[in-house]
Order: sequence, then structure tokens, then C-alpha cells
Amino acid sequence: MTLTLQSSASFINFKETKGVKTPDEFLGMVSFAQTKPSCRLVAKSSMQEAQLSHERIMEVKKIEKREKLHELTANHSNRSTRVPVFVMLPLDTMTMGGKLNRSRAMNASLMALKNSGAEGVMVDAWWGLVEKDGPLKYNWEGYAELVKMCQEHGLKLQVVMSFHQCGGNVGDSCSIPLPPWVLEEISKNPDLVYTDRSGRRNPEYLSLGCDMLPVLKGRTPIQVYTDYMRSFRERFNDYLGNVIVEIQVGMGPCGELRYPAYPESNGTWRFPGIGEFQCYDKYMGASLAAVAKAAGKDDWGQGGPHDSGKYNQFPEDTGFFQRDGTWNSEYGQFFLEWYSGKLLEHGDRILAAGESIYQGTGAKLSGKVAGIHWHYNTRSHAAELTSGYYNTRHRNGYLPIARMLAKHGVVLNFTCMEMRDGEQPQSANCSPEGLVRQVKTAARTAEVELAGENALERYDGGAFSQVLATSMSDSGNGLSAFTFLRMNKRLFEPENWRNLVQFVKSMSEGGRNANLRECDSSRTDLYVRFIKESHTKKATEVAVV
Repeated sequence: MTLTLQSSASFINFKETKGVKTPDEFLGMVSFAQTKPSCRLVAKSSMQEAQLSHERIMEVKKIEKREKLHELTANHSNRSTRVPVFVMLPLDTMTMGGKLNRSRAMNASLMALKNSGAEGVMVDAWWGLVEKDGPLKYNWEGYAELVKMCQEHGLKLQVVMSFHQCGGNVGDSCSIPLPPWVLEEISKNPDLVYTDRSGRRNPEYLSLGCDMLPVLKGRTPIQVYTDYMRSFRERFNDYLGNVIVEIQVGMGPCGELRYPAYPESNGTWRFPGIGEFQCYDKYMGASLAAVAKAAGKDDWGQGGPHDSGKYNQFPEDTGFFQRDGTWNSEYGQFFLEWYSGKLLEHGDRILAAGESIYQGTGAKLSGKVAGIHWHYNTRSHAAELTSGYYNTRHRNGYLPIARMLAKHGVVLNFTCMEMRDGEQPQSANCSPEGLVRQVKTAARTAEVELAGENALERYDGGAFSQVLATSMSDSGNGLSAFTFLRMNKRLFEPENWRNLVQFVKSMSEGGRNANLRECDSSRTDLYVRFIKESHTKKATEVAVV
């Protein structure tokens, strides 16, 4: 019998879960509806069969044969294409003091997720919280409580080594800066963080230009990241491979392997701007100058392209990114190879450290790549270039990334799996579907495992259906896992919850029974934009009414 979880309760509302102490008590709060069997059993007596005409007998036999073949194919598909679903926990799962936030509500929510059929949850292990009190002083206590809670509920856990700040990007609902002692070093030496052409500093993540320099009280950033990951392994060694099944290694802003080319803080960037190159701190500048000198092109090492425009411009507004722009010149190729190559080196260093630490623990390693889908249908792919992905009409920028991840046995985790081309504004030349296809092909070619996430918070059937379509493949490049963004009060609203439960069920059955509503019932934006502006506009309209 197939059981489908149906609930109208908001499990974050603790008034309704106050008395819940065990999974059995929780089950009494929800109702289960029996679904109809997926296959129809037809019984015919020999007498009835004899009364049928010869043609009818042959027709029935053909139908039965097709049904049996379909059933066998479906069963094989279920075994080979099951995609486990994880759910991201809130960004503020831990308090600023390092304790588990709203532990009773979390317990009830985890119980609900377990009964939805979800495989587990994902949580950010914030550098700014864990190593807050000083170098090598780690506080994992809040995470220890969460790990035990997941174990009690039979949920698996994906943990992100989040070496970036929280705040200033799409979906950031709280602020968690880098550790205070790191910010102190940045205040003394602002070149430790990424810098754009106008000199604007970005404190989201340390510049990869100083990866190998002892700029953090005698340690290099790579050493700091390594020590942090080693501390986590030592603290949770008994849970690795059984409860903690994946370690996602953060490699840039939002935990993604990229440059912070499109920062939303203070309205610096808004969709669908091309972004700006982030290579103007002194360490990146020194690297560019050295490479240019070695190539016999000293003048190419004087900084980034002078004609690459500003954050919110379109490709055709610039000399560098326009159709036949400088991006495709000898200079442009030199610069973009250096810029993207530095990012690959950065990822390679961190993942090599992660591999050495977690190898043999039973936990998978993963790395996240951003789904930068705007201006994808132009020749230059400007937004991808400023972010460090050298992907153009003439060059595949994702295959080198996939091969670098494969080198370390790392899962490629890619975003924007829920997006459709038709949802995007035509002026932005978006193609999230084309981008996902390209990344899937790169992953298959590099023989690296591919997992996915949704880029924005969406709860409608249309988004879930798109993920279902993306996750399955007959050619061996489907998804190995999917992580849904994100658990909050809205997820537990009746219609959203029903969509999630059906989605999880469909993912576990090879994409079958995807009876999901297509409309966007979540009241969210369908593509990346400056969200605050649109929300303010809506609030004004309501006030007028």
C-alpha cells in the first residue's frame, strides 16, 4: 500500500506540536490517504475467455504483454533512477552564540520531513559562528545537537563548510559575517577581499589572490579552511558516512565556486546586469602582472579590461562583451584564461584539502557551481565571464570545472534546476534550461556525479515538475540527489506541503505520478531580480487599497 502524507498543519507553529515527543505521536497528527494501485489486475475465467472472439483474445493478450513490459521497465527505472531529496534548513538554524535555534520547532519540523519521505536535510556550518572566538577556537555544540536530532529521526545530513558571509545575496534572511578576528585583519589590509574596478571592497569572501599567503595571523586562508574542516572531522568522526553523508566544501560567495561579480547589497547589482570583474585587489593584480610579463605583454597586466562596463549594463552597451567585442580578441582570451584559471586553481586547492581530510570517512564531497543563466543566449555570456566561468559561444567553460571536481572525486552540485526559459524576460537572453543541459553534458563527459538545487525559493508544482524533468535521464546524466531550498513556515502551508510530499514521492519513483499544480502559488519571483524593490512595490499597492 502506498501512503501519501497529507497535512494542513504548519509544523513550525509549535502550538500544534506542543505535545509531540515521539514519531508515533507525530503520526497521530497527520492523516494518510490510500492511493489507488498503480497497476490494474484483470482476471478472466477460461469460460469468459472462450466467449471472446479470436481477435479480441489476441488484443487482450497484447495489452497484457504491454502492461507487464511497462511494469518491468518501471520497476527497473525505479531502482536505477531514484533521486533522494534533501531539504535545506534555515540560514539561522544556529544562533549567533552557536546554539541550535528554536530546537523544539526544529524537532517537530524534522519529524514532518521524515514522514514526507525526504532523505535528509542540509545545514550551513558557518565559519563566522564556529570560529568566532578566535583562531583555532571552534564551537560545534549547536551542530552536535542537530546531528543527534537527525540521527533520532533517521534523517541524513549534508553539511556545508560555509567560509562566506551570510547577507547581501538573493534569499539571505539574516546576517552572519566572517569571524571577528578575520574582519580585524581585513580592516588592517583591505586587499584581503575581492575588489572591483572602482575600488569597492566585498567582504563576502576572502580573495583567492591571497590563498597561499600567511595573512591570517600566521596562517594562509587555505590552511585556515583546512584546519576548520579537520576540526569538523575530529568532532563528528563517529557520524561521518552514516548520519553525515555529504560535506559540501564552500569555495566562494554563497558557497559557490565563483567570484562575487553580482553583489546585491546596497543595490550594487540587480538582475539582469552583466556584473563586474573582481580582480583589483593587490594580490590579484600582482598575479595578472606576473602572467602578462611572462607572456611578453606587460601592458596587459595593468588591470582588467577597461571597456567591460558596469554592474547593471547589458552586453551590447560595452566594448568588451558586445557581439564582436574584445572578449574574442587575443587580449580578451588572455585575460579570461587567467581570470577563470585562478578560480580553478582556488577550487583545486580547497578540494585537495577536503579530499585529504574526508577520504575514507564514507561521506561524499561536493562542490557548488552557480547557475548564471542570464545573457546565456548571447555570444559572450557576459554574466558568466565576470563570475569566472569562461563559457562563450566558442568555448565550453563547464567542462574544465567538471574535470577539476572529478579529479578529487567531488560531486558537482548545480543550481537553477527549477527554472524554465519561458519564465524569464526576453530582454535578458536567459536560458536556464540550455545551461542545465550543458552542465549535465559536461558532468557526463568528465564522469563526475551531478546533484542539483533550486536557485530560488519556490513551492509551486511548475517548479517541482521542471526539477523532475531535469533529474531523470535515459543517457546516464540524471541527478544523484536534489536539495530543496528551503525549510521555513511557507513550506508547511497546506498546498506547498502537499506539493513537496508529491514531489518527494515522484523523485523516489523515477519521476512517475508527478501530479503537481503548474501555477506559481508561492508568491515568489520567478527569476533573479532585486527582490526588495518588487516587494516594496507590492506593499505600497496593498497600502493604497
